[in-house]
Amino acid sequence: MQLIKDNIMESITTSTYDVHFNANAYAALNNHLAKSNYSKVFILVDENTHENCLPQFMAEIVGDYAFEIIEIESGEINKNIQTCTQVWEVLSELDADRKSIMINVGGGVLTDLGGFVASTFKRGINFINVPTTLLAMVDASVGGKTGVDLGALKNQVGVINQPEMVMIIPDFLKTLEERQLNSGFAEMLKHGLIQDAAYWKDLKAVANYTEAEKFIYTSVLIKNKVVLQDPTEQNIRKILNYGHTLGHAVESYFLESEDHDLLLHGEAIAVGMILEGYLSYKLTGLSKDTLEDIKTTFLKRYKKVDFSSNDIENILSLLKFDKKNSHGNINFVLLNAIGEPAIDIKVPNDLFIDAFAYYKE
Repeated sequence: MQLIKDNIMESITTSTYDVHFNANAYAALNNHLAKSNYSKVFILVDENTHENCLPQFMAEIVGDYAFEIIEIESGEINKNIQTCTQVWEVLSELDADRKSIMINVGGGVLTDLGGFVASTFKRGINFINVPTTLLAMVDASVGGKTGVDLGALKNQVGVINQPEMVMIIPDFLKTLEERQLNSGFAEMLKHGLIQDAAYWKDLKAVANYTEAEKFIYTSVLIKNKVVLQDPTEQNIRKILNYGHTLGHAVESYFLESEDHDLLLHGEAIAVGMILEGYLSYKLTGLSKDTLEDIKTTFLKRYKKVDFSSNDIENILSLLKFDKKNSHGNINFVLLNAIGEPAIDIKVPNDLFIDAFAYYKE
């Protein structure tokens, strides 16, 4: 499945743009800047990518352009409309016009927010995403989803809009701590669960994350294949949300709770995939052996979260805000088997408590 020849990853074509890798990515960027005659080039970073990634990135750009660097604070807690307003105001102060471009260098929080800012400033300027975390490389790199949170509620405001290109530079992963790499790996495991049993098996055998780099390409291919079939998430694209209905509720609850430490996205989604695996066992025919395999795999890599009865009650109250809901119904993506997802499944309320009980066993 991987189109890698002599350690060179070929670019992946989406519906409207290309995902480029390594040296090919820098060549594509330089070619694009040379021919596009942008009035200004704005580079959005956070404090981490400003220090750890931007110098290497800038060193690869050939040509003399009017660059402006804009820095925001990192973290999901800053993925909000207030941060957008600050960036819009800076763009205005620095005389950005409709022939400007924004290059977003950072993780999924930054590329989601930066894409939304660019898509709405002066009714839309061009943007390029340079994901620097494993999560952003395998998830935010394809699909054109941009947006921000509304309080603790995930991704409630946004648009689907495509970048000019995406640049994946796996070398940036060297700047991350293992917890961040682990978070991104959860999304890769999800790709195996929803699309490819052999890929799931390969990923389970990964012992360290330098070894995981070669699988980034496969995950991008899998996500692109799904998005090409359903660009606006009306049908099959919903399968990418496996583990996310309950996982996002868990993540949102821990984001606003004063009694718990924050969970990274992948850590919350790992919980969600176990919970929704149990629902799949009860509702869509997932085998008990496969359910146990899913639980064992995630608990081996992700520390078990301690949920009180009050925590569970509050998490379940957040389900009504999930983006896949319609007509008052909470819709789940579940599994018939590994590689065989089922969409728009309604879940009886009593099964949620049973799912958390299974997780805690």
